[in-house]
Amino acid sequence: MIALTDIHKHFGELHVLKGTSIIVPEGGVTALIGPSGSGKSTLLRCVNLLEMPQSGRVAIDDAVIDFVPGGKVPREAVLRLRRKTGMVFQNFQLFPHLSAVENVMEGLVTVLKWPRDKARGRALELLEKVGMTAKADAWPANLSGGQQQRVAIARALAPAPKVLLCDEPTSALDPQLAGEVVEVLAQLARDGTTMLMATHDLRLAATIASNVVFLDAGEIVEAGSARQVFSAPVDERTKRFISTLTAQVSLG
Repeated sequence: MIALTDIHKHFGELHVLKGTSIIVPEGGVTALIGPSGSGKSTLLRCVNLLEMPQSGRVAIDDAVIDFVPGGKVPREAVLRLRRKTGMVFQNFQLFPHLSAVENVMEGLVTVLKWPRDKARGRALELLEKVGMTAKADAWPANLSGGQQQRVAIARALAPAPKVLLCDEPTSALDPQLAGEVVEVLAQLARDGTTMLMATHDLRLAATIASNVVFLDAGEIVEAGSARQVFSAPVDERTKRFISTLTAQVSLG
């Protein structure tokens, strides 16, 4: 479904991604884990080109873009690739002047030009999927953080993207509210939604990921099945990181 090949990304003199390559299989959940500054969120954002790589290849389904230093990518190619993705951000990013159902409808009406009745039907279907039907007409300010994130997930799913990208989807939530979001994402995983997420939430990654990629200093240190990486990591850096997170979860 997704193939990133030899991705390089610089921010000024800082070389954040150093020839990173990953494959995200269709129908699975791949978690990008690693310490702060490892490049996991940058790599995720390179998938839908919120961050533009300096070099490398990004492929989603049949949309492929090759990046070369100093080269320009046609806007049409960028939009074609972005249409394959839905994005869930760390801080929800709901429109405060729109109700929950209107937030989910907005992209369908404004971008895809759906009739409002059709868009509302799709929005209500997705709100039911994330357990938010009862709050369809509520304003974001009257929703908890977990409820806002569930609406944001519904909004990301509205145009039926090929892949759902999640950038630290539980990090702004306390443990109880994070649990609500984990359960929604777990259900999407059971339904076969292809997901790629950057997260430091070990519970989230262990609960729903089928594959895990551990990054450190812009390079992939270890990758494999979630069971293998979490229960029997090979690299010492992975072992230290997993043991630190496990200790934090135990203390919590």
